[in-house]
Amino acid sequence: MRRFAVGSLCALLVTLCAASSSKSDEIRRGGEPCAASTRSGAGQSAARHARRDGEDLDPRQVDALLADLRRTLRERFGTDDENRVDAALRMSRRRVVVPVRFHAISSGRRGRVGPSTVRRQISTLNAAYGGRKGGVDTGVRFRLAGYDVTDRESWFWHPQRHEGEMKRRLRRGGPGTLNIFSAAVGTDMLGFSTFPQWYRGEPRMDGVVVDYRSLPGGSNRGFDRGYTAVHEIGHWLGLMHTFENGCEPPGDGVADTPYEAEPATGCPSGRNSCPQRGGDPVHNFMDYAQDACMREFTAGQGRRVRAAWAAYRAPNRRAKAVDLRTEPTTRARSVGGAR
Repeated sequence: MRRFAVGSLCALLVTLCAASSSKSDEIRRGGEPCAASTRSGAGQSAARHARRDGEDLDPRQVDALLADLRRTLRERFGTDDENRVDAALRMSRRRVVVPVRFHAISSGRRGRVGPSTVRRQISTLNAAYGGRKGGVDTGVRFRLAGYDVTDRESWFWHPQRHEGEMKRRLRRGGPGTLNIFSAAVGTDMLGFSTFPQWYRGEPRMDGVVVDYRSLPGGSNRGFDRGYTAVHEIGHWLGLMHTFENGCEPPGDGVADTPYEAEPATGCPSGRNSCPQRGGDPVHNFMDYAQDACMREFTAGQGRRVRAAWAAYRAPNRRAKAVDLRTEPTTRARSVGGAR
């Protein structure tokens, strides 16, 4: 897959370590974090080329996620048109406020994230999803509902290997509660997340895991503004990578994110890697550029987030049919359609 090329480069830059491929879902990929590399100069070099996560999807998996969203929207609202669903939700004045439970995993003093850092991360989420970094306001806000610290060395150094045990012990709330876990995820992969479509099958595995060094003010140079959490929570809210499927339809299934052949690294300028209209969305939070390069979500991504929230995570999930006689405020388009 195209994402693997980036991971291969990282593998050459980090200290060699034993890797485990144990995962809760076949979609996730990437090596276990290497304790040695996190303490070395090689680790800092690797961070500059790091993948945000392991949520690499093949076309079949992308189609399955989009089909599930269409089906769920039809079951709940009588239509899979995101614009109509969004217009109905806005008319009902429902706001999306996500309660966040933050679980800091530590090994002694290492990784013991303090409450001030957690509050800065919540502020960063609200700024990014509120459009204060340069993109659109997605209509999503976050509030801290809980914070705890767990000193467990094995969980801290190997959060992927111990993901199930860690989440089953610490996770709280239902589908609409965001559980964030911080640990030493690694230098070649900065975090991982579940998608909302997965909640029905494995509710206790729901949540987001980020490297503690990627939080605001962290030591992961180039990825230290808290945007790794912004990116991973995008997956938790239903967004895919902007480079999903490369130049091939349906891409990420969002109409206003241009196709992109491969993930961005660093902060490239003027890149246009696909023949379709539009330059590469290197400044999008769902790409892989460094934090200083990231600044936006698109209007289509905002609609996707709100539609996925209504379909899978809204606290009051009673179905409500959308009046199909009412024209939406923008051009109608079904989720996953042509871009």
